[in-house]
Amino acid sequence: MYLLQKSLFSFEEWLEIEPSERLELFFSALDLQPYAAKLRNSSPQGAKPINREAVLRAFLAAPLEGISTFTKLHKRLVSDLRFRYQCGFRLDEPAPSIATLSRVFKAVVDKDLAKALFIDLVSQCKEAGIIDGSHLAIDSTAVGAYEKKQPKSRSQETGNANWGAKYDTFGNKLTWFGYKIHLAVDTSSELPVALEVTPAHVYDGEMAIPLMKDVVENYGWKVKYVMMDAGYDQVKNYEAARGYGAQAIIALNKRGEKEPPAGMASDGTPRCSMGYDMVYWGADGDRLKFRCPHAVGKVGCPLGTAACSDSNYGMVVKKSITDDVRRYANPHRNTRGWIALYKERTSVERCNSRLKENLTANDTHVHGIEKVTTYVYLNAIVLLASALAMNTTASSLKTA
Repeated sequence: MYLLQKSLFSFEEWLEIEPSERLELFFSALDLQPYAAKLRNSSPQGAKPINREAVLRAFLAAPLEGISTFTKLHKRLVSDLRFRYQCGFRLDEPAPSIATLSRVFKAVVDKDLAKALFIDLVSQCKEAGIIDGSHLAIDSTAVGAYEKKQPKSRSQETGNANWGAKYDTFGNKLTWFGYKIHLAVDTSSELPVALEVTPAHVYDGEMAIPLMKDVVENYGWKVKYVMMDAGYDQVKNYEAARGYGAQAIIALNKRGEKEPPAGMASDGTPRCSMGYDMVYWGADGDRLKFRCPHAVGKVGCPLGTAACSDSNYGMVVKKSITDDVRRYANPHRNTRGWIALYKERTSVERCNSRLKENLTANDTHVHGIEKVTTYVYLNAIVLLASALAMNTTASSLKTA
């Protein structure tokens, strides 16, 4: 039996903590000094050095406080002394200028520090038992661009924002100019473990393999299941998951689907000689077993088991997942176990929602895919650091 796990981390409970207390707890979970040390001081010679660690703190506090621009962040640091102090700036010195914030952000982008911190925090969450890592869910979400809209042909030349399109639940076509955030999420904690940002026109199905590769190469985890919606229903994604020792749980995309071979339902279930779907009866590794539906009491066949077998046990058919990696899975497609696993895919939808609605991933004010990627990483880092802070607080209360 595969049970849907309750999230190990509640971001909603985290947001209920009083803001100033929450920020203090948040920073207690972060050691930014090693990352700040990698930032070169880009100030002119003779100028006072920038407190780079404090700027990094401000960059991470911004999404948590709903601050999406350098201008708003500068104003908050000027007007809110407590906030400035909690970020690590001295109160007897002026807050960093907008230009300074922008310059340090560019250095973070150039050195790819946000991704390095993200990977480090994912590993810390795994070590703390917050992230399980064996069940992943993959999906994408649209974000707009703070850039001038251009024709699709010209946008493709830049590699930055482009036009994307998708259909809503009512079949209406929605278009936007911007990017896509592609996420791999740990389903037990609903925390991101890998992400990619692409122009909006990039097809979802092309990004599953890079995300799975990132998880395996960055962390070396043993992944058991990877859940994805019908947009990822491509043979190469099933094969890639198997290559990493995992089972892909993907909804079938029946658009343009041909009739299945004779003697088989569309989900891969064999049919008996009387045309009934046989009953899945468990698996032994890659070998799936199906039994006569009359013999197990699922249908009342007019010929009984005699139609296909001399035994009261009824006919048995065995299939190997390797016969058709798209249709066959362990557990078999559309069984209770498979459905329970597929429901875990909603964890990535909730993670996307938190990034866009509770944080600022949907309000980018930087130009170009590299800066947007760093901006999204900073938002994802907030989720991870928040989980670590909550976990440390809970542990402290237990030992008190």
